[in-house]
Amino acid sequence: MKTRYSLLLTVIALLFAGWSCTEKDNLAPEGNWELSDPAIVSPATNSSIVLDENKPDSTIVFTWTGASSTAGFGVYYSVVIDTAGSTSFDTPILSVKAANTGAALTASISASQLNEAMSLAGYPADAESKVTWAVVASCLSKSTYSSGDLLVTRFQHEIIPTSLYVSGEATETGTDLSKAIPMRRLKDANGNGLNRYEAYTHLDKGKAFKFFSATSLPAHQYGGSDGNLVKSGTAIVAPDSAVYRISVDLDNNTYSLLKIDKWSIVGGIIDGGWGGDEPLQYQGGGVWKGSINLLDKGGFVFRANGDWGYLLKHIVGTDNSLIMESEGNELGISFEDDQSTLSGQCIFTLDLSNDPYTYTIERDPNAAGPVATPDHLYLFADGTMMKELTKDGDTFTSGTYLALQSGVAYTLNSASDGSGTSYALSGNVGASDNPTADKVAGTSDLSESADGMTVEQDQAYMLNIDFSSAKASWYYYNMKLFHWSNWDTRDEFVMTYVHPYTFTVTTDLKAGYLMKFNSPWDVQFGADDPSALSGTMTNNGGENFDNLTADGNYTATIVVSDDYQTGTYQFVKN
Repeated sequence: MKTRYSLLLTVIALLFAGWSCTEKDNLAPEGNWELSDPAIVSPATNSSIVLDENKPDSTIVFTWTGASSTAGFGVYYSVVIDTAGSTSFDTPILSVKAANTGAALTASISASQLNEAMSLAGYPADAESKVTWAVVASCLSKSTYSSGDLLVTRFQHEIIPTSLYVSGEATETGTDLSKAIPMRRLKDANGNGLNRYEAYTHLDKGKAFKFFSATSLPAHQYGGSDGNLVKSGTAIVAPDSAVYRISVDLDNNTYSLLKIDKWSIVGGIIDGGWGGDEPLQYQGGGVWKGSINLLDKGGFVFRANGDWGYLLKHIVGTDNSLIMESEGNELGISFEDDQSTLSGQCIFTLDLSNDPYTYTIERDPNAAGPVATPDHLYLFADGTMMKELTKDGDTFTSGTYLALQSGVAYTLNSASDGSGTSYALSGNVGASDNPTADKVAGTSDLSESADGMTVEQDQAYMLNIDFSSAKASWYYYNMKLFHWSNWDTRDEFVMTYVHPYTFTVTTDLKAGYLMKFNSPWDVQFGADDPSALSGTMTNNGGENFDNLTADGNYTATIVVSDDYQTGTYQFVKN
């Protein structure tokens, strides 16, 4: 046994001696040894390198003579590119391992690789910039280097990122770049990305932010001031604490901040119609929300700041995607008014953090509880059945405009003979704080009761009664005679309603002026024969009236159909 043990030790000793005759590996313990400097060979110090944009895959070859450790340990190399004059290469612009997994005395960097690294570091395109390159020799915990300057001219055209983010102390997500706010990249009608971006977010006054091409470094960074975007420039300072639409154009190197005071719902479905405004509340993260009572199903738009120049509309062919009207016109993207298939109290959510922008409409769960929906609903006037309302799910609608009068007792009942369940509406139909608005609308609570409903004033009313939300809504139109030689300085003469379906106005009119009967902008009656003093007219059709040959005082009278689609007119000179 002793002999065999001695032989084994001898074999181990011989093997160790064999290893020590070759380069020692880096697993050996550190001792009192030194590592010499490598020496750069090429490119020589102050060499000029012009990167060819047409040859992005061409390479720059870096060579050097090797370093050595006095203990014979293995040495590995990397080439670094850093700012001119650097002597510490902990955070270089670019680092590339030498060939042969770091052991060779050569390394290659492609033109596109060096161009991108210098772009990310903020060096300008198509310009000569001085950088320092170094070969760094590493052995265990020791390293040495040899360096020299290079004059590098980047590609002619700047790299334009395909994504952009907002980050900084001024933003909702702060300075943590990993949580930066993504910006929506605009696209053309074919879905191709443009070099234009936008985002909606809150900014804090006096604090700063920048744009980044990624949510981690290295990344392209953009700052600037006064709307001018500067690559690697100073951070932009928010002028006020507010919600903004932030827009960036990387083709023109510009940015803009549009303060968003509010997003609102505007349209025929709300109180006031297209002349109304139901604001949403900002929730943070580019999202607005609000509970709004809808008088009817139908069309609407999202409007910013009460300005008709900032409208979000539905992208044709999508479920609920939105685009700014001006953007759709510019980029050739088809859009239309948004649509609601619900009525009653509903929650709108406008999400401008998505790409594309989206919206949702849902019933407000906190609204009044439902009333059992009957199979039929009839309107009675002084005990006589006047109209069966049309059922659509839980909602009944008059379908046409009903000529109702104050002083008449109106009741609602589930049976055509009045023997069924009776229903009542709270408040007076037609009562309004703004009775001269173009479209006057209101709502009432619905309940089971024999009290019926009371009409405030004679008018032609559209009724919608939603049993699922226990709400009833109504609206009517006030008509105006538009009279102009210059549209922007037109006269708008308010007409008086006369039961049933008649509107009249007596006023001074001028020959040669054009005219139209409007309740902007839902109703726009044009003449079927524009030169006649009396005749027929069509909503959203016909031509402007041009029928007066003499100035004077006239009485203009119209009688509209119960759907406001057609009517008759007459002008009489007094």
